[in-house]
Amino acid sequence: MKFDLIVIGAGSGLDVMSAAAAGGMKVALVEEGPMGGTCLNRGCIPTKILIHSADVMQAIKRAAAFGIKVGKPKPDFKKVMERARVVDKDAQEIEENIKKSQNITLFKGRGAFIGPKTMLVNGQEITADKIVISAGTRPSVPSIEGLNKVPYMTSDGALRADRLPKKLIIIGGGYIACELAHFFGSMGSEITVLQRNARLLPAEDEEVSQKFTELFSKQYNVKLGFTAKKAEKKGGKITVYGADGTSVEGTDLLIAVGRVPNTDILNVIKTGVKTNAAGYIETNEFMETSVPGIWAFGDIAGKYLFKHSANLEAEYVTLSVVSNHRHPVDYSAMPHAVFSNPQIAGVGATEQELKEKKTEYLVGKYAYRDTGMGEAMAEEDGFVKFLADYDGKILGCHILGPDASTLIHEVLVAMKAGHSHIDDIINTIHVHPALSEVVQRAAGRV
Repeated sequence: MKFDLIVIGAGSGLDVMSAAAAGGMKVALVEEGPMGGTCLNRGCIPTKILIHSADVMQAIKRAAAFGIKVGKPKPDFKKVMERARVVDKDAQEIEENIKKSQNITLFKGRGAFIGPKTMLVNGQEITADKIVISAGTRPSVPSIEGLNKVPYMTSDGALRADRLPKKLIIIGGGYIACELAHFFGSMGSEITVLQRNARLLPAEDEEVSQKFTELFSKQYNVKLGFTAKKAEKKGGKITVYGADGTSVEGTDLLIAVGRVPNTDILNVIKTGVKTNAAGYIETNEFMETSVPGIWAFGDIAGKYLFKHSANLEAEYVTLSVVSNHRHPVDYSAMPHAVFSNPQIAGVGATEQELKEKKTEYLVGKYAYRDTGMGEAMAEEDGFVKFLADYDGKILGCHILGPDASTLIHEVLVAMKAGHSHIDDIINTIHVHPALSEVVQRAAGRV
C-alpha cells in the first residue's frame, strides 16, 4: 500500500500525523502499543499521578513540624494505582478519533523495515516517499548473571504493579530509579538503591547531585559504587551480589538503568538510515536522517530524552513534512526536572561542564530557608544556584527543593524570550513573600 506519509510511533508523532492529515496527505500510522506513546502510557503522566500520592504522604509525615497532629497514614495501594490507569481511557479515545479520520490508516502492530522506505506491518507491505520515525525507546536490561531466572520489574511493570513490594531493590541511580524509589518508599516499601556511580543523578550539577544523594540516603538505603554482578531467587527472597563481594536482599527487584532505542526492532538498517554506536538514529539540525525524505525525532534520535523536547522537534519536522520549510531546531534553554524528594530542576550548563571547558563564570546561590516562604515551609535544604559569565549572561540554573520544576520557568523565559541576562531576573518585581523570591535572590548573589 502506498501512502504520502508513514509515521512510526504514536507519541509526539501524532502531532505530525494530525497536521499532515489535515493538509490532505494520506497518512499511515504504525504503532503496536496504546496511543499516546511512552509519556502518556508508561512515563510522564502515570508516574506523576503516582508521585503526587507520594508527595501527599510525605507532607502528612511532616505535619508535626507545623503543629498538626495526625495518625499514621496508610495508603490504599490499589486505589493509588487505579488513579494512574486513567491514561488507558485517554489512549483509547485517541485511537477512536484516529480511526474516524478519512486521511489516516492505523496499523496496530509491530512494524519493521524490509527495504528502502518499505515496511512490513501485520503481514502488509506499506511504503511512502516521506517517513517520520518517532518510535522511542524501551527500558534497558543489563547483563547480570542469573537475572533471567529472577522475577523483576522495569519502569513499565512498576507502573502496573498490583501489590506494594515489601523490600524493593532498585538497580540504577538515575532519574527513573529515584522517582520510583520516592513513590514506592513513600507508600511503605523498604527501599535499597544500588548505584554503580559515586553519586545519584550524576548528570546533574555536581553540587546538586551531592546534596540530593546526601538527602536521599537519609530516607533510603543507598549503596554507591555498587556494580550488580549476579542475582538469584531462593524462596521468597531475591539476592543481588555486587562485584565487591557484598550482597543485598529483598522481596522484589526493579531494574532502572536507562533506556535503549527501538531502532533494532524497526530494523532501520534495511531502509538505509544510519545509527550511532548506541543505536540512536543520526540526524542533522533539521531532524533529517541519512536518507532523504526520512526524519527521526524524540527519544529514538537521542538528542534529549524528554517529552517536551520531542514536542519541540515535532513542530520543526511538521513544517518540513507538510510545507517543506526547513529550520534548524532551536534547543536553547532546554530544561529538565526530576520529580523525586527532593525535587530537582535545571537548565543550561552545570558547574562541572564549565570547568571542563575552562569557561570563566560566576556563581549565585540562595537557600530556601532564608526567604519568608522558605521559613514558613520549614525548608532546610533547598537552594537555587545560578551560573553566569562575567557580563551577566545566564549560563545555567539549578534548583533543589520544593516546586523546583515550577520555579525554573522564570529562568527559562529570561533565557529564551528575554536577554538571557541575570538582570532580567533581578529587576523583575517578585511577589513577597512568594517562594519565587529565592530565584531572584540567587540571581542577586551573582
